[in-house]
Amino acid sequence: MSAVLSIRIPRKLKEEMDRLKNIVDWREEIARFIEERIKYYKRRLVLEEIRRELEKHPILPRGSAAGSVREDRDRN
Repeated sequence: MSAVLSIRIPRKLKEEMDRLKNIVDWREEIARFIEERIKYYKRRLVLEEIRRELEKHPILPRGSAAGSVREDRDRN
């Protein structure tokens, strides 16, 4: 099922689109553009959520991971 999206664009832009209508499928071009933008903004939302989660965790001093690995190794 599909839905109708109506937008207002400058007359000059519409005239340019009309000149190219024989070589460009505008409906397909616009739908593809919107799909790509939706993917882009969904990725941005995920990255923002990850950033917020990371801010909740403390920042460890440099080298602490290596120190923990050495400690674990030395115990065995």
